[in-house]
Amino acid sequence: MPVVELTARQAIAAFLRRNARAHVYELGDLDDFDWPWTRWFGWDSGGRLEQVVLLYSRPSVPVLIAITEQPPDTMESLIQALQGTLPPRLYLHASPPLLDVFRERYAVESAEPHLKLALARNDLLAPNASPVDLLGDADLPEIDAFYRVAYPGTWFEPRMLATGRYVGIRESGRLACIAGVHLYSPTWGVAALGNVATLPEARGRGLAREACAALCLLLLEDGIETIALNVRGDNEAALRSYAGLGFEPAVEYVEASVVARARGLMSLG
Repeated sequence: MPVVELTARQAIAAFLRRNARAHVYELGDLDDFDWPWTRWFGWDSGGRLEQVVLLYSRPSVPVLIAITEQPPDTMESLIQALQGTLPPRLYLHASPPLLDVFRERYAVESAEPHLKLALARNDLLAPNASPVDLLGDADLPEIDAFYRVAYPGTWFEPRMLATGRYVGIRESGRLACIAGVHLYSPTWGVAALGNVATLPEARGRGLAREACAALCLLLLEDGIETIALNVRGDNEAALRSYAGLGFEPAVEYVEASVVARARGLMSLG
């Protein structure tokens, strides 16, 4: 059986770096910061790794990332082989054709098209007109209050403040905009922007663009080689804004919530 569980980080990284812009999240999760909550599975054809799937167990609903590389049929075979032992509820980041494979055992509760964007041009990251503050643990109460208004329901992990790579723009002493990271790994040379939001009354003035530009410049100074982010495929305003910062599409994928239809599925646990 060509399905293997992978435990060697360097071997996983070597595969992911073939298309790093499409696999920033997986590369970042190789970091000690996230590694304990990961399991990795691959399709090995005669000693050559062709596909890699990541199961990330830290959230209450585990996340499965399955971005297909060539040849696509081996990823479909890998998912079919894994399905019987995957958790009964999953949040997927998967190449769109894989949804049909998951439907063999799972009901799809929701599915939205997304794009992974990657920074391709650094010259568009103009200096900011607004002062930008680095945010940290001491700012957590203010940050929590900000997201309750600006981005209810966002997936914000306070532990990410320890990276020192959350920035904010204040107006009249109050946080009006925040840009942060969902992952940050100088070790593996990757970062993913996340939790970007602006207060409703401050929108339309380019604050998010300024905050993201400032954050990207910090990340480049850190030696981060690949900066990426995820965005809904129908969010035209965000796509235009990120294009203006130098981001371009890296891969299409779907984010989907699925739940097992059959009883008695084993869990990888």
